[in-house]
Amino acid sequence: MTEEVKGEPARVVVADDQTVVREGIVMLLGLLPGIEVVGAAGDGHEALKLVAELAPDVVLMDLRMPRCDGVEATRRIRAEHPGTQVVVLTTYMDDESLFPALRAGARGYLTKDAGGDEIVRAVRSVLTGDAGLSPSIQRRLLERLSEPEPRQGAPAEAPDGLTARETEVLVLIADGLSNQEIARELHVSTATVKTHINNLFAKTGLKDRAQAVRYAYAKGLVRPPTA
Repeated sequence: MTEEVKGEPARVVVADDQTVVREGIVMLLGLLPGIEVVGAAGDGHEALKLVAELAPDVVLMDLRMPRCDGVEATRRIRAEHPGTQVVVLTTYMDDESLFPALRAGARGYLTKDAGGDEIVRAVRSVLTGDAGLSPSIQRRLLERLSEPEPRQGAPAEAPDGLTARETEVLVLIADGLSNQEIARELHVSTATVKTHINNLFAKTGLKDRAQAVRYAYAKGLVRPPTA
């Protein structure tokens, strides 16, 4: 049962590139108290256009969309239309999705298994200046804050244009961790780990993990064990 919400309904735009999912979310929101759907977008560009035209209170934003993804759309909405808040509504809750979205200005973050009550609470929370985070996302943020510092930090300037995350993955490869172990260590999916590995191999010209280990030692990213 959805909770009773008093006051003017929150005007909401839904952004999701999957038509069936988008229409389902719009249908669900139409049944919820305190929410009025004023538009629906198939990607970030359409979301930006609707925000400019309709000035909604909140955008429920998917992350993985073509042309303009949810993170970039969120960043631009918050910069160009600060009166509109963003609540991410996505399938993904790994660090590579969560933290860029929050840094871009999203005030809420829900996964698509959220119920009606949870969506209403998140929308109302961001409109009153609070964060609209699902319990699982709150737990992940607390876990991240309580994590120890990485065992070996990346150099101030990573070699060959590697990002900080790619360098971190490289160090873990040199430590002998498998893709699954790296995923657990970094709290990301194995697919995300594979993407980082492919990127760092492409940037460095490496062909396999053995070469990656030698490269990490040669660049001083890891140190040989002392006797």
